[in-house]
Amino acid sequence: MKLKTFAAATLAVATVIGMSACGGSGSSSDDKTITFWHNASAGEGRQYWENLAKSFESANPGTKVEVQAIQNEDFAGKLQTAMQDPASGPDVFMSLGGAKTQEMIDAGQVMDLTDKISDTVKTDMKTTLSAATFDGKVYGVPVSVEPGGMWYSKDLFKKAGVSDVPATYEDLLADAKKLKDSGTDAIALGAKDAWPAAHWYYWLVLRECSPEVYDKSVQDHDFSNECWVNAGKKLQELNDLKAFNDGFLTTTAQQGANSSAGLLANHKAAMELMGAWEPGVLKDLTPDQKPMADLGFFAFPEVAGGEGEPGALMGGVTYFCVNPKASQTSIDFVNYMGEKKNQEDYAKAFSTIPASEPARGVVTDESLKQVIEYLDKAPSMQLWMDTALGTNIGNALNAAVVNMLSGQGSPEDIVKAMEDAAQKG
Repeated sequence: MKLKTFAAATLAVATVIGMSACGGSGSSSDDKTITFWHNASAGEGRQYWENLAKSFESANPGTKVEVQAIQNEDFAGKLQTAMQDPASGPDVFMSLGGAKTQEMIDAGQVMDLTDKISDTVKTDMKTTLSAATFDGKVYGVPVSVEPGGMWYSKDLFKKAGVSDVPATYEDLLADAKKLKDSGTDAIALGAKDAWPAAHWYYWLVLRECSPEVYDKSVQDHDFSNECWVNAGKKLQELNDLKAFNDGFLTTTAQQGANSSAGLLANHKAAMELMGAWEPGVLKDLTPDQKPMADLGFFAFPEVAGGEGEPGALMGGVTYFCVNPKASQTSIDFVNYMGEKKNQEDYAKAFSTIPASEPARGVVTDESLKQVIEYLDKAPSMQLWMDTALGTNIGNALNAAVVNMLSGQGSPEDIVKAMEDAAQKG
C-alpha cells in the first residue's frame, strides 16, 4: 500500500474515552526522570501505558516515568500551550500529526530522531515510519495505524433486512432508510465534538475529487474545484434523510453510553463512521464492557460519478514524539514502545492495529482483520483532512460542516470557510 500524502499522519481523534486527567508538566532536569503525556484516559488503554512505564523502569533501574493521561478532546490544546516553552513541556508526547506536527517542528518543539531510533523500529515499522517523517527526517515512533471507515451492528442490519453492506453512497442512503423504518437510528454521530461530523465531508471529498485535484487542493489550499461543493451536497442528502441520531448536534463522540460510540455499542444506532480505534472505544461502552460481539466493518462507499481513486482510504498513524530538550532516557522510552512484545500488548489493550508489521499476528478481532484486508489492498491512504490542512483551516472546516448540518450554512459556505482561513494564514 502506498502511503500517499501521508508524510505526517496521526490521529487527531480519540483512541479511548474517559474523564479528563491533567496535572503538572515539565521537561525534567533529572536525566533519569521523564514526563509522558498520552490520551488514553480510561480502560485498558490507560492501564497499558501504566504497565509499560513500570516495565521500562524495571528494565532501566533508576529511571522514573511520570505518566499523565489527558482526555482526547483536551489533549491538543494542553500540549500546544505546554510546548510554547519546551523546557516546561512533557518529555514524550503523542503527536498531533500532519501540518500540526509540522508547525511544532518549525517552532523547534520536536526532536529529530532520525539517527536515534532503534534498528527494531526501522525494520518493523518501515511503512508506518513515513507517517512521522518530515523533509526526510524522522520525528516520532509509531504505535498504531488506523484507517477509517464504517463500523456497524450486524444484528441491526439483519433486523432491518439489509443483507449486504453498501458498495455505493446511493446504497448507503437506501440502507439508512431501511434501518430507520426498522425503528433504529441509522447512523450515530457525535457532532458536538465537530470532527466526527466533518469526517463525513472528508470522505465524500475523497470520493468526489480526483487524486490529482485532491492532492493539489490540500497542498495549495485551492478549493475551487466543484468536487468540494459536491461533497457538501452529498452530505446534505444524508442529513435531509434524518439518518443521524436524534440530538446529534449535542451528542459527544466517545464520552459515555450516550455518546455516538455508546449508541452503537448499546445497539441504539446501527453504524458509525470512525477510525480503527473504534473497537477499543466500543468495548469500554458495552453493557458488559467486552468487545461488541456483532461488530462489522466496511470501507466508506464509492460515489457514483465521483472521480476519487477506487478503494482509497483515509486515516492516520498514532506516533509519539520527544521534546528537543529531553534526555536519552526519553529516546530509550519511545524505542521501547516499538519493541514487538510491547506492540502486541498495545494492540490487545487498544483493540487496534499495531504499527509494527510483525506484531499484527496478534490481532484477533474480526472487524479489525477486515480493516487490515482493506488496508493491504488500498492503492493509497490520505491523512485525516483537518490534520493535513493544519489547525486554522482544519478547525474552520470542521465548524463549517457542523453549521451546515445544523441548518446554518450551505455546501458553498464550507468551501468559503476554508478559503477565508487559508487567506488568514
